[in-house]
Amino acid sequence: MAMKTIKAATKRLKLTRRKKVMFRPSRQNHFNAKQSGDSARKKRHAGVMQPNMSKVFEKVMER
Repeated sequence: MAMKTIKAATKRLKLTRRKKVMFRPSRQNHFNAKQSGDSARKKRHAGVMQPNMSKVFEKVMER
């Protein structure tokens, strides 16, 4: 029997073609009116997980 994927991980993480794990950091959606345009612009992009942590999540995404 095949192992099930962890659905919470598939909703929050994205695996790129070159096996990088992309994620969206917390505290980016609400209460951004007080912040400067520069910090709001930095929040628009997803982050790339560090290689040592991404190995763990690659196994989670492959299941």
